[in-house]
Amino acid sequence: MNESSRIAIVGGGSWATAIAKILRENELKLNWYMRNPDTIKQFKQLSHNPRYLTGVEFDLNQIDFYNDLNELVLNSDVIIFAVPSAFLKNALQRLTVSLKDKFIVSAIKGIVPDENKIIGEFFNEHYNVALDSIGVISGPCHAEEVAMERLSYLTIASQDTKKARSLALNLECPYIKTTISDDIYGTEYSAVLKNVIAIAAGICHGLRYGDNFQAVLISNAIQEIKRFVDTVHPISRDIKSSAYLGDLLVTCYSQFSRNRTFGTMIGKGYTVKSAQLEMHMIAEGYYAVKCIKEINDEYNVNMPITMAVYNILYERISPTIEIKLLTEDLR
Repeated sequence: MNESSRIAIVGGGSWATAIAKILRENELKLNWYMRNPDTIKQFKQLSHNPRYLTGVEFDLNQIDFYNDLNELVLNSDVIIFAVPSAFLKNALQRLTVSLKDKFIVSAIKGIVPDENKIIGEFFNEHYNVALDSIGVISGPCHAEEVAMERLSYLTIASQDTKKARSLALNLECPYIKTTISDDIYGTEYSAVLKNVIAIAAGICHGLRYGDNFQAVLISNAIQEIKRFVDTVHPISRDIKSSAYLGDLLVTCYSQFSRNRTFGTMIGKGYTVKSAQLEMHMIAEGYYAVKCIKEINDEYNVNMPITMAVYNILYERISPTIEIKLLTEDLR
């Protein structure tokens, strides 16, 4: 990608809106796909997203909206996907044009259900996108704090570090600092797993476990993440950097974490369905934990926290009983 690359965003949620805000700080003209034409119509009337981060105003003269994904792809060079992973396949259902010459960037922090693949793998295997044409946006960065322009840090990963650096420069602004990485597998898997761990943290909070226990839970969790990513994709990485540990911490502790919120509801006795209905937002970790469990059936990595969340959400084991058992595995 270069300075004249046309950047597109796919998705109409809070993270897509936050990324659009960041890119507009550098006065970049955007192409923006939203599935629902009524949302686009309301956006144009209000000059802001009618459903998410409604306090963020946009100069509509610098945004071209699309509800035809093929048209968006044809008119874009860099395409940032920011839709829930559970809906990615559906979003791509009508795509008929090639993605092969595009730089595809995942801002999803999820895993494709049924495929059990991280987003980069999915585009590589199903849409023939070369691995060096895949990027990942990761790091401890909640959309709500971006909207408030609170200092945040993002990691841009790609096997083509020139593309990563170019995108990172487009995302740099007074309240966003960036770094680059070549670890597309580790950053994506860590982003998936931190959502699972955040559900565990929420469940424990709902069960009235305190800060002392949460500290032990999270310190064990980063070791669990390291064991898994080092087994699945063994390269040299610093698991203590913000793309891994930082993202885990903010997702487990922040008031804005939907996965922690979902877990808290489960810990308090909500059913999965009732928690999902009340939240009105997607908790990626719910779908991710089943995928990770199935992937790990092949690798057999010791993952007691992940398995505890799986047992509670999918095997319907009592959170009180399952977390009590988990406490015996933590050190």
